[in-house]
Amino acid sequence: MKQFEERLRRLEELSEKIRDPELPLEEAVAVFEEGIKLSKGLERDLAKIESRVEILLNQPAAPEDKPELGLFDQAEER
Repeated sequence: MKQFEERLRRLEELSEKIRDPELPLEEAVAVFEEGIKLSKGLERDLAKIESRVEILLNQPAAPEDKPELGLFDQAEER
């Protein structure tokens, strides 16, 4: 998780840096490119974490209980 936080911190730094009106265009493009790569990687990591949390939340309380998959609202099933 530490690596995630470090990458998020770096993305915040890049966000501040790209707002500098004195930043040369070539450097701004490089900062933007790095930011996009970090953003996509963080997005993938968050999706994995969300999936794990969803699985943990839907585990049956007792072995005979079935897990809820949460795919559809109760109203949609009717």
